[in-house]
Amino acid sequence: MKNTTRKLKKNIQISILPFFLQLFTRLIYLTNKKVFHIPSNMDNESFILCMWHGDLLMQAFNYRNFKKNGTVKVIVSEHSDGEIIRRTVEHLGVGSLSGSSTRGGAKALLGAIKALQNGIDVAITPDGPKGPAHSIADGIIMIAQKTGSRIVCFGSRPSKSWTTNSWDNFTIPKPFGTIDFMVSEPFEINNLTLEEAKDKIKINMEKLYE
Repeated sequence: MKNTTRKLKKNIQISILPFFLQLFTRLIYLTNKKVFHIPSNMDNESFILCMWHGDLLMQAFNYRNFKKNGTVKVIVSEHSDGEIIRRTVEHLGVGSLSGSSTRGGAKALLGAIKALQNGIDVAITPDGPKGPAHSIADGIIMIAQKTGSRIVCFGSRPSKSWTTNSWDNFTIPKPFGTIDFMVSEPFEINNLTLEEAKDKIKINMEKLYE
């Protein structure tokens, strides 16, 4: 009986919570002043979008300013938390690919490669789903080197925010402030070793928050 009740409660959360999360996210976005820092003369190609797990909340809006008519899919893990994220971002116009470094990795890799080959951008949180925060897992390197796709780093800086007590220090902007949205210049990692590629990605991510 307890297992049935627990399962029912989880199903209700998965069904209802994403709708209210996306409403909350839209409210935060609408009540803040937005400043976008995006490179000019971007080529019309499919990119791998790299963002920290703790800075994920506002990135759907960052992407829509980056590519107004673009299509993007984010890699999300195959568990209940991942399902809530998947349904939430779908409300915000973002597709999803199932899999992560800890579960369903091969499926995510194949899905990401196919998406990029079809002109769809792929968003990855290289330190997700479990961290450590601001680490770079191997998956983004494999996808970039197998497809030859360039990487673009995404970030945001709210003038005032809440930070959760979680492994990723998840950041939630407060209303009625300013959010700076940052996008890096595209870069490639095709001929680099695994460690060189990780260092290059991390350096480009850190530059956004300087």
